Amino acid sequence: MTKVTIYKNREGYISRFRIEGHSGYDVKGKDIVCAAVSVLAQTVLIALVEVLNINEELIDYSIDEDIGLLDVRIPTDLSHDDLDRMNILLKTFEIGIKSIIDGYSEYVTLIYKEV
Repeated sequence: MTKVTIYKNREGYISRFRIEGHSGYDVKGKDIVCAAVSVLAQTVLIALVEVLNINEELIDYSIDEDIGLLDVRIPTDLSHDDLDRMNILLKTFEIGIKSIIDGYSEYVTLIYKEV
């Protein structure tokens, strides 16, 4: 099962997301659930840099394809405008994950944690 954890602060800003595990929907290379979660998460990571122009060195992330891990920590010391823009992107990610869960809840879970 793929476990998605979204970390929000008291103001509702997403400061981190972590994806762990393989969904088990199908074998590696044919698993549409893993592929959907992976594409969504990697697109967010790329968009932080290429669309929002956040310096990649400021984003703390780690990827381990073997165990199915993507852990992204969002910098919190940016301007309020940058944080608002990032939060729009990250909330879009959250909506996408919820949409995947609507169809494949036995393969993906979503957990929230407050930071």
